[in-house]
Amino acid sequence: MTSADDLPRPDAQLHFGVFFQGVNHWTIWSEPESGSQVDFASFRRMVATAERGLFDAFFLGEGLRLRESGGKVHELDVAGRPDAVTQLAALAGLTSRIGLVATQNTTYNEPADLARRLAGLDVLSEGRAGWNVVTTDNAWTGENFRRGGYLDHADRYVRAEQFLQVARAMWDSWADDWAGSADGPAWARPGAVAPVRVTSSQFDVDITPTLPRSPQGHPVIFQAGDSSDGRDFAARNAEVIFSAHGSDFDDALAFATDVRHRVVAAGRPADDLKILPGTEIIIGDTETEAEEKARWIRLRQVTPATALAIAGQVWGLDLTGRDADGPLPAEDPVVVEPTGTMGSRRWTDPRQIVQRWRDVAEAEKLTLRETVIRLGPQRGHVGTPSGLADRFAHFVRAGAVDGFNVSPYFTPDGLDDIVDRLVPELQDRGVYRTAYTGTTLREHLGLRDPITRRAPR
Repeated sequence: MTSADDLPRPDAQLHFGVFFQGVNHWTIWSEPESGSQVDFASFRRMVATAERGLFDAFFLGEGLRLRESGGKVHELDVAGRPDAVTQLAALAGLTSRIGLVATQNTTYNEPADLARRLAGLDVLSEGRAGWNVVTTDNAWTGENFRRGGYLDHADRYVRAEQFLQVARAMWDSWADDWAGSADGPAWARPGAVAPVRVTSSQFDVDITPTLPRSPQGHPVIFQAGDSSDGRDFAARNAEVIFSAHGSDFDDALAFATDVRHRVVAAGRPADDLKILPGTEIIIGDTETEAEEKARWIRLRQVTPATALAIAGQVWGLDLTGRDADGPLPAEDPVVVEPTGTMGSRRWTDPRQIVQRWRDVAEAEKLTLRETVIRLGPQRGHVGTPSGLADRFAHFVRAGAVDGFNVSPYFTPDGLDDIVDRLVPELQDRGVYRTAYTGTTLREHLGLRDPITRRAPR
């Protein structure tokens, strides 16, 4: 194996966040080990474990509407989530160091309201807030909102960028030396709080913000778009990018290289955007035990009903009642509009996908359910604590990632193996902190000042 000294970042440190997911079928809900996705005790337990493990951040997903199929609620996924800012504000009082990141949608919020709530979380947590900026372009979510409909795909990031412009102007509106003197005539010095007036294609805002900045200046901006437009948006605006490119080393390195080129093209230093792909970590005492455990987990994540629902999306057919542990459907796929069952997924060419599934199933003698698992998203990393620590050290010091946003397969106890068994191995290799050295999320991640708070380059 390549020695640390031969790698481009021999002293790089690995960062961990925990991703408490929104709607998904990867969080197992059907076993005795499964806890509530709504009970506050679950969030309290998981964030406490993450802080004990010196994680950078506790990261909440969001869903604004339950998914549906054929006009009925899709009942196979874990769903239900209290408002993220509300949860994180409660958790701020129970924690002292870990960052608190809220996924919040720019399509169905307004900046004058959301920027204020995020600033409130940032001030109350003394600089530990983050915002995962997400967009939406589907009509079925838009039906929840008065204006209905949805933005054209190309306009999602136009609105998001203008939204951030307003939010950052609000966060910058209070001067650093805003406070008046104790014997002065007013609580703030004259002119210390500036009004924000922004007129754009999406917004017409005139507001005098109500809060000063926290110790970290602004909430840390996360972003998860993977399209070319999404990567460009992140390169211009984000401080952390949350990606699906963290399982295969070559894929992760290619993604990191592409994103860093875009960051430089946007006029920022190449290391100005931290790369934390989502991942799942499965640990065993031996490689064989870890692989057996992974198979057990996959069969509970992809139940027979879930396998049929996913395959039904590909075939464009209702496969309810079929044998998920039997062969693939013999019918040809039907090209249909997406139903929203699996979110906003669009199958670009179902005929091509079906043919690939059939080729793989025949070559490897797989059932329908096994094929769904085999060709589904690669969920992360499987191995022993020692082997995983070596692998992660190589990922971060070769520049493929800056860390991982971990999605536990159990709630709320899915982090225990990582904190108790993997973190010590990483610490022994000098690739993971042994104590928090700062108090803010920005400090944990090693980030510079907020983009709008820097001197011009």
